Amino acid sequence: MIASLRGTALVVDPPNLLVVEVGGVGFKVSVPSSVFDALDGVGRPVFLHTYLIVREDALSLFGFPSEDERRLFELLLTVQGVGPRLALAVLSSLSVDVLRQAVSADQPEVLDRVPGVGRKTAEKIVFALKDKLGVEFGLAALSSTADLDTEVLSALTALGYSVVEAQAAVQNIPKGQGASVEDKLRLALQYFTS
Repeated sequence: MIASLRGTALVVDPPNLLVVEVGGVGFKVSVPSSVFDALDGVGRPVFLHTYLIVREDALSLFGFPSEDERRLFELLLTVQGVGPRLALAVLSSLSVDVLRQAVSADQPEVLDRVPGVGRKTAEKIVFALKDKLGVEFGLAALSSTADLDTEVLSALTALGYSVVEAQAAVQNIPKGQGASVEDKLRLALQYFTS
């Protein structure tokens, strides 16, 4: 199995395709959008934790910027009805922390906003991963800050922002600011006006 790749970005094709050249061989890798956020462009060094799926008619390689994302991808594949493309869509739309919070807080509504994930699939993911995330990732009880962030994320998506936009706004709230949901929501909305 190919566990990781270290090489040079040969082709960068958002939203989820990357060709990494390693020793003169180009590996076509499907990646979540977070990889493109960290990548400076063609010709830049790349390191990915990878997962290889072998099928009768294809070998598919998936790459992730962190070991946590790769392990979470593997866990998503254990959920009935979730294939590699849908698992990749989940990781492209939600950060590992937001996904952990949604699962541990039993909030499938966060997941059903991901393109391709309906309400039933979101509920299956939350149900299937609830126990696995706690064991696999050492997930402790959510802090009050994480609860507030989850509520702000839900409020922003209810206002019509995409999960990715809402997540970016929440992550841009300065640390230590916003003691209540209302304060954090106000600070998150300022992100869209600046």
